[in-house]
Amino acid sequence: MSDHTSTTTHGTPAGPQPEPLRFFGTTWVGHDGGYGLRRAGVAVGSLACAVAGAFVLRFAHQGLAIADIGGFVNTLLVVMFAVCTTIAFSRTWQGFTRRPADPAREDALRSLKAIGFIGSLLAYFLRSLVEAPGEKLLRTEYETARAQYDKRRSTRAGSPAARKKPRKR
Repeated sequence: MSDHTSTTTHGTPAGPQPEPLRFFGTTWVGHDGGYGLRRAGVAVGSLACAVAGAFVLRFAHQGLAIADIGGFVNTLLVVMFAVCTTIAFSRTWQGFTRRPADPAREDALRSLKAIGFIGSLLAYFLRSLVEAPGEKLLRTEYETARAQYDKRRSTRAGSPAARKKPRKR
């Protein structure tokens, strides 16, 4: 096939391609290929993992209570997990609708988000009730890229060699 056709040599359409989502691949584009079941699976899985994580944290807290480390440290531990969970939830939720302005800052918050993993899992659960987590962001980017590509393709007027050159005076 030549480079000027609407498909590449591998049979994929020319132009921008949709970015795959974790657990969904590119099924989010047309809501096909088991998209609904995948969304339900992500919702159930993330909620189950959040509940399991809460039990693990509860057992860890009980272990510290048995060790009798003191009320101040217990309170500090609970507050730390609550703050980390809140930050992880808000950062994960924001990541579904827009790209991070400062990727280095997001990398610096990775450990904090790992501590507050329950918040991230709850954000995945709530978002998967509406759409595939991150679908809105990728759909907006894909549609914008597709529109720009179509506009560039439609403004071309054929072979540049066939165009008339302006006369010199």
